[in-house]
Amino acid sequence: MSNLADVEGERLAFQLPKFLLFVAISIVFSAFGRLVRGVTTSGAVAGAVACLAFLWSSGISAFTALFTVFALTWAATRLGYSRKQQLGTAEARAGRDALQVLANLGVAGICALCFGFSGSTRWIAGMAAALAEAAADTVSSEVGQVLGGKPRLITNGRPVESGTNGAVSLAGTVAGILAASIVALVSCIVGLFGLRDSAVCVTAAVAGMVMDSVLGATAEGPGRLGNNSVNCISTAMAAALALLVSQ
Repeated sequence: MSNLADVEGERLAFQLPKFLLFVAISIVFSAFGRLVRGVTTSGAVAGAVACLAFLWSSGISAFTALFTVFALTWAATRLGYSRKQQLGTAEARAGRDALQVLANLGVAGICALCFGFSGSTRWIAGMAAALAEAAADTVSSEVGQVLGGKPRLITNGRPVESGTNGAVSLAGTVAGILAASIVALVSCIVGLFGLRDSAVCVTAAVAGMVMDSVLGATAEGPGRLGNNSVNCISTAMAAALALLVSQ
């Protein structure tokens, strides 16, 4: 299923030069994220730790998938920012904090580490699906607020205000599916898995995105769960589905 030549045969073996290289990449990546206001200072620290986990356990290929997620979500967040400010739904200009970063990347990072320790490539599919879900969820929400028109609540189809928890739109949903597909395609190109598991990754990510909306309407809206909890549960669902179905 996976090429992963850069980690095969030396999984988690401590090599100081490689470790220092990965630390440097993680620091540069997190500093870049802070520079473009994708994350706060605490978010940059959390991102650096997560990045190092991806690199050390799964190599540059996993980092490429991670960077793809960052690029997609950053661009979607900045799309139509002034309109989102008017709606009161814009993300803070400083970016995501540590809890938000971990809520979106924590499950994928755990999957990456599990691959590093076990060698089972099913964990790679779980990692990619969790990353794809995080991208799909953010992109669908951000694009939907700008291009989706009047959204509808996923549970009953009732028209609601943009930014309402559990609200969905056709434009946002299509954008989310496209984002998940891009993450899966990049993961395939860099050798994380083959075409079959790319399809598994997209399917699991879209299922997680739908779950995110359902939880938003039924649990986050009423105040039973916070946004970070909803994001974590949704990425975990996507990872679990990919783990069950992948070869």
